[in-house]
Amino acid sequence: MADRMTRRWPAVLAGTCSAFAVIAAVVAANDWAPFAFERAAIDWSAAHRPPLARAVAMVVTSLGTGVVPYLLALAAGVVTARSAGSPRSRWTVARALLLPVVWLALGQLLRQGLMHAFGRPRPPETDWAFTASGFAFPSGHAFTSALSAGLLALAVARARPSAARTAAAGAVLFAGVIGLSRIYLGVHWPLDVLAGWLLAAGWLAAGAALSAFLPEQKERSGSTRAP
Repeated sequence: MADRMTRRWPAVLAGTCSAFAVIAAVVAANDWAPFAFERAAIDWSAAHRPPLARAVAMVVTSLGTGVVPYLLALAAGVVTARSAGSPRSRWTVARALLLPVVWLALGQLLRQGLMHAFGRPRPPETDWAFTASGFAFPSGHAFTSALSAGLLALAVARARPSAARTAAAGAVLFAGVIGLSRIYLGVHWPLDVLAGWLLAAGWLAAGAALSAFLPEQKERSGSTRAP
């Protein structure tokens, strides 16, 4: 199963990056302006924000930035380090702990670079129910939540294959509600959020594909094939 997933990651990377590029090209062709369905989504959200729903959305959206995503990435490192069957050096353990955090940080640099390169404006401030800064495309909260939750789900799936589906479902739910909260609070257009999810999936796939070349990963894969 591990070998099968390793072979799939390059295809996932190609598919998500292609989809991201298509969306970026479509939005760019529209001069980065919102499409009618995006404008309608923001209008609907602005008209359906009772105090309780707004408060819940603000709590949910806060989980997609700051310390929480890095705690999830660190948890992924802990799961990876604890799942090793043989004794390892301190350097190897430290690397297992920190690699997910480093990959998340590098992903943030990529996302910030793309966001400034594209420069898509956010929805008008009159539609906001939450403070925001910077450009809109791709959504930082959607990207960060999807990547951090994906890193943890991947670590859990590798350590305990029987829990792979549950971990994946949890990651999708976590990233999904945070991404949708950005639209509901009026600070992102729908395609910003979709692009953030796709970029995160591509970056996660790239990390998973590269991890197959790490020495300890090769050793563990080889041990699973041994008689």
